[in-house]
Amino acid sequence: MSSVALLFILLIYVSILFFIAYWSEKRSHSIWANNPYVYSLSLAVYCTAWTYYGSIGVAADSGLGYLPIYLGPVLIIPTWIILLKKIIRISRVNKISSIADFISLRYGNSRCLGAIVTLVCICGILPYIALQLKAISDTFHIVTKTQASSNIFTDTTTYVCLALALFASYYGTKYVDASEKRSGIVTAVALESVLKLVFFITIGIYVTYFVYDGFDDIYKQAAVLKDFDKKNTIGTLSDGINWFFLCLVSMFAIFLLPRQFHTAIVENNKETHVRTAVWLFPLYLLLFNLFVFPIAWGGNILFEGKGLNADTYSLLIPQYFNNTTLTVMVFLGGFSAAISMIIVSSIALATMLSNNLLIPYGFIGSLKNTSEVKNSKRIVNSRKIGIFSLIIIAYIIYRLFILDYSLVSIGLVAFVVIAQLGPAFFGALFWRRGSKKGAITGILLGFAVCVYSLLIPYAVGMTNATNPFILEGPMGISWLRPFQLMGLDYLEPIPHAIFWSLLINTMSYAAVSVSFKGNYRERNYAEMFVDIDKYITNHENAFVWKGTAYVSDIQKVLHRFLGEERTKRALTIFNLKYNIDKNITTADARFIKFAENLLTGHIGTASAKILIASVVKEDKISLPEVLRILEESKENIIINKKLTDTSNELKKISEQLKNANQELVNKDIQKDEFLDTVTHELRTPITAIRAASEILYDDDAVPEEMRKQFLQNIISESDRLNRLIDKILDLEKFETGKQKIYLSKNNITKTISKTVASLNQLIKNKKITIEFDKTDQVIKAFYDEERIIQVIHNLLSNAIKFCSETDGKITISILENETNVAVKIHNNGKRIKEEDAEAIFDKFYQSRNQNIKKPIGSGLGLAICKQIIEHHKGTIWSEKNEVEGATFTFTLPNYNTSETN
Repeated sequence: MSSVALLFILLIYVSILFFIAYWSEKRSHSIWANNPYVYSLSLAVYCTAWTYYGSIGVAADSGLGYLPIYLGPVLIIPTWIILLKKIIRISRVNKISSIADFISLRYGNSRCLGAIVTLVCICGILPYIALQLKAISDTFHIVTKTQASSNIFTDTTTYVCLALALFASYYGTKYVDASEKRSGIVTAVALESVLKLVFFITIGIYVTYFVYDGFDDIYKQAAVLKDFDKKNTIGTLSDGINWFFLCLVSMFAIFLLPRQFHTAIVENNKETHVRTAVWLFPLYLLLFNLFVFPIAWGGNILFEGKGLNADTYSLLIPQYFNNTTLTVMVFLGGFSAAISMIIVSSIALATMLSNNLLIPYGFIGSLKNTSEVKNSKRIVNSRKIGIFSLIIIAYIIYRLFILDYSLVSIGLVAFVVIAQLGPAFFGALFWRRGSKKGAITGILLGFAVCVYSLLIPYAVGMTNATNPFILEGPMGISWLRPFQLMGLDYLEPIPHAIFWSLLINTMSYAAVSVSFKGNYRERNYAEMFVDIDKYITNHENAFVWKGTAYVSDIQKVLHRFLGEERTKRALTIFNLKYNIDKNITTADARFIKFAENLLTGHIGTASAKILIASVVKEDKISLPEVLRILEESKENIIINKKLTDTSNELKKISEQLKNANQELVNKDIQKDEFLDTVTHELRTPITAIRAASEILYDDDAVPEEMRKQFLQNIISESDRLNRLIDKILDLEKFETGKQKIYLSKNNITKTISKTVASLNQLIKNKKITIEFDKTDQVIKAFYDEERIIQVIHNLLSNAIKFCSETDGKITISILENETNVAVKIHNNGKRIKEEDAEAIFDKFYQSRNQNIKKPIGSGLGLAICKQIIEHHKGTIWSEKNEVEGATFTFTLPNYNTSETN
């Protein structure tokens, strides 16, 4: 394909990316631009041209050696549920926009530490960006079958580099606040992640199933190649140790690479998106590596002995078979992998460069007295120039140094350099004693080891076997040889550098931190970082500051960066949050922290501290005082938690009181109904007695027989009145707990027989048949016999009353099991409605039922039966779904086994 045609395709491709970025920027709150899948796919910026091309080169040359770079992230990603969420929370509440801001803030807003982290990142990432430019250049010339030009004006990479610099500088600096979300860039990167994966899988399927006949075919043909078995095993113990250190450095990289920190932390919209990333990102890496082996060894089979660059097998194979379409698709996938890394890395580095070098060490003085518009313009322009300059510098590095090295070698060097931030970074999350001095010492010494053991050998020519510095060490001192420090000769150069740099870095960080106490700000932020979950809602409360400050002075500083309207809105929110009178003139520690956070997104943590310090007078605070204030803060948090718990408990109690009150109201209504019913029930016999008495009193001429009848009525109604009063008193005693029961061992069979005998005459009068199986079996239970006779008498009386008038029949049965004795009394009268089965045990239930004729009785019998049985720890009920008649059952606890007389 001609260069012009390929450039035209690239122009269309980049235009599509521009459109996608523009579209999503306008619809930043749309579900298409803001969802967990876009977030997870944007993390695939980890897969650069090194992944796309370099992994194939490593697999072709050294077999399984490409796997550790992906095993490390896969092993550490499950911890994101805890670690990544913690980092996101810290960054969100403190408006952190880069890893340099994160580390410098933890160690007391250290301007020096922020600058060191920025320089380390630039030294590690610029060659990495240059690596991507090399990949674009090499693959472009392979597709177009042209030679790279030594003239930068005729080199197509120059114009690609300029286009990327313009794109990144435009879309990467649309906001003054660097902590703002860039949905345009994120969506474009997510789309590129999808495309590069699709194109890579496409070439993998093509090689595996069209060039060859599946995985088995490739394996069989590759197995006869030289050193195949040796390359495709982990190897010896020393090889395993090499793998371990490569996995370790890739674990660090997934957290510490500026582009990963930016996409995973700064661009995170919701913590819940992490849950999707935990499974989707490892799945992405798995799919990407699925066809690395077939492409690598398929290329080795096709191009054996031809001396071609194995990194480019994915392009050379389809080109070998004259498949131009697939070749261009593969090129676009690699181009996507390269430019997404370049764009995101340059944005992250430019933010760090601006916030941690240019502003705090350069023009911060000129930002103090200018307007918000001028300040914003200056900050944005500094970042635009930073992005553009970084990409151009990377292009220069590519032209001068990178041309002779493989993709993987440069990528791994970048990983080792960035890993030097690891001890200080993870120490910031978990170790309160970590100090600024320890962090600076560790990073500088670790970086120095990297320079000595990696960067200098690469600069002088790593492949130059005759170089005395590499072979003999400086001045012939063998134990200082850069690849065999202290005689350690069984590690490869990259793992060797990882081991020594991280060992010295970690030990010096720990030793200096425990030897020298940090200042009050370091200890303050240590508490806030380590215990972020405690302070996340009111983190300003945990900030320690003492001195004299005025709200008006701090407002003036905020006006110069946020503008009057945004400053006013922010202060209103702050006053509402902490219930502060807006007329208060002096600022407290909370307001100082709040103001620093507002400025941090614009100019970084160190510069925010410098600007606020310029308008306030801060008093020195001793470390014991800081610890005391922090303890008070913890106590306040505990008290607040207790108050919250107490408030919740009071809500529950209030709800319970409300329910109890409603229950009392209901009981009061029931009491009124009860009194009305009792009055009615008492009035009936009293009225009858009074009427008969008046007749006898007023009329002396009443015949003797009628007089006797009236007197008999008076006696009967008096008895009825007496029984009713007894029942009411009984019921009241049971309900109030005044009634006592006297338990003894009794034979339930005899108790039932005794009760039936007392009603025998009434049963005969109504011609009712009693069916009760009196066996020789003695069933004993523990109960108050007088009260149980009362229950049985009541149930039998009801059964007689409601039994069939023609052929009445009552059946009594006893059932026994290990826990209780059940007595069933059935009559063949009217069936009890299912909805009435429970209500009939209520007091005066029948007197309130207006749908049937009121039978003879008080309506208290079943209510008393229920109270008696429940006091015996038994139950009583009416059987539901009876076909004919009614059945009442009650149980008593069976305290003894059955006996025989």
